[in-house]
Amino acid sequence: MKSFIASVCSLVLLAAAACAADQILLWPNGAPGSEGQTAPEIMRINPPDEQVLSNINAPAITPFLPDPAKATGAAVIVMPGGGHKEIWVTHEGYRVAQALANRGIAAFVLRYRLAYAPATHYTLMGNSLPDAQRAIRLVKSRAAEWNIDPDRVGIMGFSAGGHLSVLAGTHVSPGDPAADDPIDRLSSRPAFLGLIYAYIPDDIVFTADTPPAFFIFGDKDTVTKGQVQRYLQLEQLGVPAELHALSGVGHGFGIRPTNPPQVAVWPQTLVDWLDTQGFLKKK
Repeated sequence: MKSFIASVCSLVLLAAAACAADQILLWPNGAPGSEGQTAPEIMRINPPDEQVLSNINAPAITPFLPDPAKATGAAVIVMPGGGHKEIWVTHEGYRVAQALANRGIAAFVLRYRLAYAPATHYTLMGNSLPDAQRAIRLVKSRAAEWNIDPDRVGIMGFSAGGHLSVLAGTHVSPGDPAADDPIDRLSSRPAFLGLIYAYIPDDIVFTADTPPAFFIFGDKDTVTKGQVQRYLQLEQLGVPAELHALSGVGHGFGIRPTNPPQVAVWPQTLVDWLDTQGFLKKK
């Protein structure tokens, strides 16, 4: 089992490297708030082969599109974590996106600006959240090209990326019908939230308009607490939600060849939930 998962992950990493050249800038003429910030991204390798990014000044998405014969019409923006200081783009980004694409879901890995990086001038609400909102709008704007239903574009995130997912789900912009940029005329509301060991601060307020949410985390995770209480809040509000606690598991599992079998199945668990909620039914 482990050798099979390792082989799959190696293939996914090669596919991710090829897709990196296919990045699509959220703002081709430069992101608002990044004026004058021309320094390139920094990449380091977490052994043996995981890419970790920082110094993001040109936010972008990398698409992973499914085989048209398998496409469900659903799509998701994937936001890796890294404490808002880095982006762990391999095990919480590329591998996840490829796993979803293999199951007929278009996936787009987001490189977002980092609000807690050393000496940064970026902020969560002023830059990171607008990056997430723009990614949702951008994917909706190209829905016909990518064989996507614009009403089934969701967002998912890991740890700090989960924090950003929750912000996108609770701070929705309806779009400006008079905007010069047609992308800005679209709503930023995600159809669903995938919260993978997400950091959810106390100041996040759920309402009956919060999108349906899927929670999964390890019961030994000391970083992201309060998942059960947040799930119960959504249930009380009548928002569809599902929660999974993985026994004996800590923080940051993502998709790794070292994950035990009970952890390795979590992407399929997410897909099954999306199916039961009707997001994967072709129209």
